[in-house]
Amino acid sequence: MSFPLLLVDDDAAFRKVYGGLLRGAGHEVVEAADRPSARAALEARAFPLVLLDLMLPPDGSVSAGLEGLASLLSARPDTKVIVVSGAGDTRHSLEAVRLGAYDFLTKPVDPDVLLVVVQRALARVALERQVESLRATLAHVGADASLVGQSASFLAAVSLAERVAVSDLPVLVTGENGTGKELVARTVHFKSRRRAGPFIPVNCGALPETLLESALFGHVRGSFTGATKDHRGLFAEADGGTLFLDELGDMTPALQVKVLRALETGDILPVGADRPVRVDVRLISATHRDLGRMLQEGTFREDLYWRVKGVEVRLPPLRERVADLPLLAKHFLNQCAHLTPDGRARLLSDAAAEALVAHAWPGNLRELRHEMQRATVLAGERREVQPEDLSFTGSERPRATASGGGTLAAKVEALERREIEAVLERFGGNRTHSAEALGLSRQGLLKKLERYGLT
Repeated sequence: MSFPLLLVDDDAAFRKVYGGLLRGAGHEVVEAADRPSARAALEARAFPLVLLDLMLPPDGSVSAGLEGLASLLSARPDTKVIVVSGAGDTRHSLEAVRLGAYDFLTKPVDPDVLLVVVQRALARVALERQVESLRATLAHVGADASLVGQSASFLAAVSLAERVAVSDLPVLVTGENGTGKELVARTVHFKSRRRAGPFIPVNCGALPETLLESALFGHVRGSFTGATKDHRGLFAEADGGTLFLDELGDMTPALQVKVLRALETGDILPVGADRPVRVDVRLISATHRDLGRMLQEGTFREDLYWRVKGVEVRLPPLRERVADLPLLAKHFLNQCAHLTPDGRARLLSDAAAEALVAHAWPGNLRELRHEMQRATVLAGERREVQPEDLSFTGSERPRATASGGGTLAAKVEALERREIEAVLERFGGNRTHSAEALGLSRQGLLKKLERYGLT
């Protein structure tokens, strides 16, 4: 991944020679000749690496340079600063490192040494970003685990997400609450060229408009009551990576305009600022709302809709993934092993599996995960989860349970057949539209029709 560099030095010849050297090595270099111009560049854009001369105008003192270094690192602790200065005695070197400088080089700088130090610093930046993204992913492992399933509609959605991941196209993930939309967004990010960059999620429905605007775009100190210091905002935090706007359909029309402008221009304007900030962000959005209906109602902008809908990935609800229920249940039970007295994952009895198949699952994966946590605890020292360990057993509203006995596989097949029949009826027998709604290829649907005798 390529990162922009900021070269700050009052010596024009030094900037020309070493700026050219860095550009020749494939780096993007922005130059500044004094502290005010360096400060303006840092306010306009995030630079992971800064090459800084300590003795800068207007005063040219080393002490002022060290104060500026401390201020920069305080405001942007993740920035790597390589001090490049003629004031190269041991005292200044140790003080710069103590303040947090990544390295200290003394003029005249060996070009080969400079390139090696810069490359090493940028590798550290990439590693730290990857570690942070992985840490964020691990924090969500308990929420949706991994992409588990084998039903045709689910596999089709996962395949589409993985294929579009390699591009920078925006992705719109749709589906009911609890179907794992953020997990798919993370999958797209970690299979993309931006995987070493940050993955920044934000729930658009969790904050009021004013707070959401500040959270997305940032603000400057004094722009409103309580703004005691500058705040970068999530667009800037996601620079070089992915911004995930969850529940996009909950965003107000006024804020939709500002998000659209940011996506079209690549510039964001923090609240209270008079200069835009350039960002490089891939957008992934998600919503459980019907954006098509919102367009007709005038509550969602059509231009923003086409901007975020580069590729739409629709996640099927759990009731359309009946064949995945035993596999998913086992997966969540394995995750709950730490809740058992012996540390071993509980098994799913046949009776409990049949109860899962019969349930309508309005809460989707989130509900299933909760049920497996609850059942694990209530099972106690028993090796198998029984129907009485489930919250809905006894008051369940039968959805489409197979009558009589038979194996679980047979009941799942019966439910799949009924689902196919219902979709065919909905589309008047049109096999192309039915296959699309079921997440199948036309040939895949024809095979199932033949299998179930639905000719």
